[in-house]
Amino acid sequence: MQKRKLGKSNLEVSAIGFGCMGMSFGYGPAADKKQAISVIRAAVERGVTLFDTAEVYGPLTNEELVGEALAPFRDKVVIATKYGFDLAAFPGLNSRPEHIKQVAEASLKRLKTDVIDLFYQHRVDPKVPIEDVAGTVKGLIQEGKVRHFGLSEAGAKTIRRAHAVHPVAAVQSEYSLWTRDPEAEVLPTVEELGIGFVPWSPLGQGFLTGKVDSTMTFDSTSDLRASFPRFTPEARKVNQSVVDLLSAIAKRKKATPAQIALAWLLAQRPWIVPIPGTRKLERMIENIGAVEVELTSADLREIENVFSKITVRGARLSEEHMKLIDR
Repeated sequence: MQKRKLGKSNLEVSAIGFGCMGMSFGYGPAADKKQAISVIRAAVERGVTLFDTAEVYGPLTNEELVGEALAPFRDKVVIATKYGFDLAAFPGLNSRPEHIKQVAEASLKRLKTDVIDLFYQHRVDPKVPIEDVAGTVKGLIQEGKVRHFGLSEAGAKTIRRAHAVHPVAAVQSEYSLWTRDPEAEVLPTVEELGIGFVPWSPLGQGFLTGKVDSTMTFDSTSDLRASFPRFTPEARKVNQSVVDLLSAIAKRKKATPAQIALAWLLAQRPWIVPIPGTRKLERMIENIGAVEVELTSADLREIENVFSKITVRGARLSEEHMKLIDR
């Protein structure tokens, strides 16, 4: 497994990380715990070192799962988790300093560790100045409870203001071939400031793997995609052209559409570390195989060229979720 540095921070991780959310939450009922633990541990054995979770996944159960799975390898891995939602009034936000400290203590217990390697603000809280958030995390870092400060779905101005108080090690946002929002402002900002970038949903919530077609149904009680405009049957039909593009390149490279989607992200910048998630051992092995896929500048130009003629149908998240994005 290749390694990458998240910007100028001394945080070195595997070129592809592991997003653990889907094992407990978001894409149908929770996975079998034993199976989930075995997949996470198999990822460690194959050189994956960055594992991503959050208080709100479950809620709470995903951190517990990750803590148990990684306990035997704690010194070999980087655990990232997130605070910032108000679980009592979800999807309300709460990044008040005292709340951040409480979440840190509770997350440390669930993760069975004495330090959180990377602590992200999950969504920017408009009611709390980002300087107060950065100052609080800086305090936790000084206490030795947290190693690095991160932001999730933060806009360029917020990133700059936070970074001025305490260096931001990584920014996490949705980014993939069909979700290009960070390219306008966020990527140039993190590049300038020397901050790493961690794309979540690098496989478009499964769509870019080619395994989600227009006939698939999503359980409205347990699968977030049921409420995402991009996942209506009509939108999926239109958006199939993105998968067709990945499939055509994959065929030529003797790879899979998912591997091309991940290789494309890796080729964008040397400090980008995608965190695909899965419940299946074979999919995890397929995902990390993307580091072996070499996309030439001609391949990248071709992808860009074909994609520029495609219009992706539907917003990436529901209206309720989009309201929480700092822009």
